[in-house]
Amino acid sequence: MLDAAHDDALVLKIQSGHILETEDEMTPGYKKALLNILLVQADTELMSAPAYYSAAKDAPTLASRMAVSAIIQDELGHANIAFRLMEDLGESKRRLVYERRPNEFKNPYGFDQPLENWAEMAVANGFFDRAGICLLGDIFQNTSYGPWRRALKKIDKEEYFHLRHGESWMRRLARCGGDVREALQEAVDWMFPTGIEWFGLPDDRKRHSAQLAYRLKGKTNDQLRQTWMSAVVPLCEEIGIKVPAHLNPDTRQYDLEYELPVEFDEKGKRWLFDQPITWDEVFDRWRRRGPRNAEYVEMIQGRADALFEGRLWQDLA
Repeated sequence: MLDAAHDDALVLKIQSGHILETEDEMTPGYKKALLNILLVQADTELMSAPAYYSAAKDAPTLASRMAVSAIIQDELGHANIAFRLMEDLGESKRRLVYERRPNEFKNPYGFDQPLENWAEMAVANGFFDRAGICLLGDIFQNTSYGPWRRALKKIDKEEYFHLRHGESWMRRLARCGGDVREALQEAVDWMFPTGIEWFGLPDDRKRHSAQLAYRLKGKTNDQLRQTWMSAVVPLCEEIGIKVPAHLNPDTRQYDLEYELPVEFDEKGKRWLFDQPITWDEVFDRWRRRGPRNAEYVEMIQGRADALFEGRLWQDLA
């Protein structure tokens, strides 16, 4: 819900192109919405690191393992940028990183899953980093908060490196054939619907519009989902990998070939397309977090005092 009096005046200024630079210009409603979206970005970047670290051990070459190590360093740096922006607004970076329980983190569900082989690492870069680019690219183009827009210049360039790494490896693995190509298809089978869910509720079910009204982002959930599919579906078609979506020639939109949302089998890491569920059930699953949530948070928080008192965050600042 938007606050009434001061929010109405602020929204009018923002919709006419005003860029906020300081907390003094914010209403409580604007600040709350900004902190919410910043926290999702920070947690997403942070929790991608342990997920990618686990998969990096399956890298086929030294060079590819080094590339993932560089990606992990980038992701931690991106997380630090978002946490620093929140710190400027009165939040405690130490509390947010080290003092929350695992189920309090707001990263997408995909980063609570195990990445168990190199094919999954490649698809994570190709699909999940593409999702990040869709979201952050939209924010960079449209956000009304000036410090965040400037910070995203660096992040945008590095995320495209992650994306190119994933897409190039997906193409290489697809050409291998046999068990390697099968592993790639299996990775896409569970990670494509995970990417679809990444963007949240469909527009006709969205309960609030604060982020759009305050121009913290410019596109709706469904528009962002279409932007993502317009990149990943042609990529998969190019390399001969199947996805449950296609371009509708009449609407020029991408249509899913299953009813959204559907049940997910965590143990088998597979989507049960013949078992549609409600969005309330999806939210329940998100709140429970995924099977590696506690383990990944422990990897981040396990040596909290040593890391925080040492040079890690200083080096990333």
